[in-house]
Amino acid sequence: MTAKSSAMRSSLKKIDAHTIAPEEYEEIPEMTAADLQRARLRVAGKPATRQEFTDGVKARVGKQRVSIMLDTAVIEYFKAKAGARGYQTLINQALHQAMDGEEMEATLRRVIREELAHG
Repeated sequence: MTAKSSAMRSSLKKIDAHTIAPEEYEEIPEMTAADLQRARLRVAGKPATRQEFTDGVKARVGKQRVSIMLDTAVIEYFKAKAGARGYQTLINQALHQAMDGEEMEATLRRVIREELAHG
């Protein structure tokens, strides 16, 4: 390992360890529409059109934006429970648990029916 690569590795460790303080955000320039227009979009490391990039992001994220009306009490409950994590993430997890629960219930019912039929 050269001295140069060792120094770079040391510098990168310092950068990785640094936590950005709120006042440092003021130093970061706002990203403009012009900046976004100049962006070089890539999917899997290859140049991509905006549509290809959008499709790639959707495929990777696997989520879809929806607009849904929920009771205020439901939103307040999840916001209180979420803290810094994000209440929408908790709502998504709760919906997954409900789906998994239905699958588990259906499986249990099938197994019990089979056991009763053979017993």
